[in-house]
Amino acid sequence: MTGIAGLSPILRRVAVPVRVGALQLGGDAPVVVQSMTNTDTADVDATVRQVAALWRAGSELVRITVNNAESAAAVPRIADKLAMMNVAAPLIGDFHYNGHQLLEREPACARALAKYRINPGNVGFGHKRDTQFSSIIEFAMQCAKPVRIGVNWGSLDQTLLATMMDENHARAEPWDVATVMREALIRSALESAARAEALGLGRDRIVLSCKVSGVQDLIAVYRALAARSNYALHLGLTEAGIGSKGIVASTAALSVLLQEGIGDTIRISLTPEPGGSRTAEVVVAQELLQTMGLRAFTPLVTACPGCGRTTSSFFQELAQSVQNHVRARMPEWRLKHTGVENLTLAVMGCVVNGPGESKFANIGISLPGTGEAPVAPVFVDGKKTVTLRGDHIAQEFLELIENYVVSHYHQRG
Repeated sequence: MTGIAGLSPILRRVAVPVRVGALQLGGDAPVVVQSMTNTDTADVDATVRQVAALWRAGSELVRITVNNAESAAAVPRIADKLAMMNVAAPLIGDFHYNGHQLLEREPACARALAKYRINPGNVGFGHKRDTQFSSIIEFAMQCAKPVRIGVNWGSLDQTLLATMMDENHARAEPWDVATVMREALIRSALESAARAEALGLGRDRIVLSCKVSGVQDLIAVYRALAARSNYALHLGLTEAGIGSKGIVASTAALSVLLQEGIGDTIRISLTPEPGGSRTAEVVVAQELLQTMGLRAFTPLVTACPGCGRTTSSFFQELAQSVQNHVRARMPEWRLKHTGVENLTLAVMGCVVNGPGESKFANIGISLPGTGEAPVAPVFVDGKKTVTLRGDHIAQEFLELIENYVVSHYHQRG
């Protein structure tokens, strides 16, 4: 990425590239947004609807739970229905405990998935662990599928952890428990990846993740994991939480790592608000990458927070209306116009910063504050072009945006 004058650009860590369907992870590819359904996968129609909604919202990979025979049998039907809808979302199968059995019993499921996700902490226990791990890796090789080896400290391999605790106890200067836990996560991921490679799975088919729920722990784990390997890395703060807490915690952790060039795919693991949309986590992931200058997905609206000069709520309503409008229009704009995701917009509430901020946007409007003349100058690419007034400012401003898209962004095909 190109840096602002005086600032260093973000230099991405170059991971071994991994193909997932038509997508590339790692290498010189941009950071990819991922999400996960919360439907019963055996309910084909509900899962198809949610995968389609996540994909249309911008999730480039979608993970689905495959936990029993019914869900495994449903996967090929889900993939077929999505293809008929022209929803090109690669499906990742999330396996725990019985993945080896499900892949063996449902070979069509193994073929329909674009990628498998397994957890070394529960892929198998005792003497069965290595056999069951090997079985899944062999299915991945037979079907030419990549695998994410995803360690989670809520389900860490207890045998490994106990061994490392004993090793730590024997140290002259023992580490604290948190440090041992972090090292156990990293070792679990790296040793599992080495085992997969020894079985014949190429490094270009392996993605690693080490998820925790603490911000500082996540940063420490991924810094170490990035320094000790060149595998593609999936980032996510697990069990981030609900609402603003989950958004802030995920952003705080992932932005530090992304700024250091670490991470090839991300997921924002939000607990949905009651009745809320699953797609909210996709929007947060996109906005995180876009505000950091790493990707562009949809026009974002710059708007002032308001003060005593903006006692009317009109500028807030207009800012919300503009943001909703461009998000709703992006699926169609993206198909018709090249580069429209880079459009910048500003909705400002008074004369103090309004005209200046509006000039920095492709299209900006400076609304009248309290006591100001009831007029709203509009700036297009830094130049004042029109002044809006009256009861139809919102509608007229949206029309100006539509006209700008048509006139300034190349029409595809």
